[in-house]
Amino acid sequence: MTTTTSEAPARAKRAGAAGAAASAGDGIDEQLAAMLVERAESGGMSLVGPDGLLAKLTKLVLETGPEAEMAEHLGGREKHVRGEGGNVRNGTRAKTVLADIGPVELDVPRDRDGTFRPVIVRKRQRRLSGVDDMVVSLVAEGLTTGEVQAHLAEVYGTELSREAISDITDRVLEGMAEWQSRPLDAVYPVVFIDCIHVKIRDGQVANRPVYVALGVTVDGERDILALWAGDGGEGAKYWLRVLTEIRNRGVQDVLIMVCDGLKGLPDAIGQVWPRTITRTCVVHLLRNSFRYASRKDWAAIAKDLKPVYTAPSEAAAFDRFAEFAATWEKKYPAIIRLWESAWAEFVPFLRFDVEIRKIICTASAIESLNAWLRRSVNARGHFPTEQAALKHLYLALVSLDPTRRGRQRWTNRWKAALNAFDMTFDGRLSAGRS
Repeated sequence: MTTTTSEAPARAKRAGAAGAAASAGDGIDEQLAAMLVERAESGGMSLVGPDGLLAKLTKLVLETGPEAEMAEHLGGREKHVRGEGGNVRNGTRAKTVLADIGPVELDVPRDRDGTFRPVIVRKRQRRLSGVDDMVVSLVAEGLTTGEVQAHLAEVYGTELSREAISDITDRVLEGMAEWQSRPLDAVYPVVFIDCIHVKIRDGQVANRPVYVALGVTVDGERDILALWAGDGGEGAKYWLRVLTEIRNRGVQDVLIMVCDGLKGLPDAIGQVWPRTITRTCVVHLLRNSFRYASRKDWAAIAKDLKPVYTAPSEAAAFDRFAEFAATWEKKYPAIIRLWESAWAEFVPFLRFDVEIRKIICTASAIESLNAWLRRSVNARGHFPTEQAALKHLYLALVSLDPTRRGRQRWTNRWKAALNAFDMTFDGRLSAGRS
């Protein structure tokens, strides 16, 4: 379901509150926390807000760190004791930093010589790293800079300019460039490729394809290889350019490439990796089949096609498809031609072990990733430039699976299939581990 822009601030507010609660619970003694809360409540102190318990604790922690750093800077000496060269403490200076809970007033120690360089709260630092992470997360959810600004003001009482928000997100561009050109693994058992469309205003608003490649490593981990913005509609010619770039970044072998039924795509894959098996996603075939049929016949067509793609062998699948053709060819000849043209890329799937079949039966791995990207893009609407669109999608990828639990579930799901890959592909997968 598409999330509208108006719903995004409310969603982000709930997510931010949940994240703050989770972070506060990590590594803190529960009895001590309960005691502090009880004392605050008995004394009439609120837990949140400018004068709340959380703000005072944050101030205490952020001031204690620089005090310890100053003592070390002066050789561990107590206050009012001169250090080497006569250097000594020189009072404090007031400073306001923006934290996750809002603005925090600090008293930062100074030294007479002006050589003290605090690390925990650096000179001229006005925001703690958590605020930057929050801004990136909100933008990745699809909020505009104006909506992020309003959200921070409403929830945290924090004033952050649109320019500052843009500066925060622009810092990811260097990391994005490194990520786009980083070396890749030599062997991937499976690579899923697909395309999403993004509205970009270049003179006039138009749909532009963004190519996405998702690899599975030899250890069963998810590896998003990169994002590429193309011109016009999705085409095999541009995919050849994308795949060539992937090969140039170190990928010597891909065992199976899972894709949709785009014309010319198998030839492009074969030019880059001649031994790669191109596998047409069954879900894409079914969707394309339904385009040629009346909605009232979809259920019957799906039922009659299931014996084809679940057949135990290529011969059995061919027989089941002959039965399907006998039933539907007269009414929907285009569906028959569609399956016949995709047959060469479909049947290799039937030769694999059941564990491999389960894992590559569909392109759900990249479909779920694309659904995440589309949700973020749809909340935003359109983008002024190609660079802005790619930056937004990269931010969405950075915020994907922050707890890493999804990554662990992914790896566990691939373990059995990778054992089958080892036996099926005669050592090609093992070569990627050496």
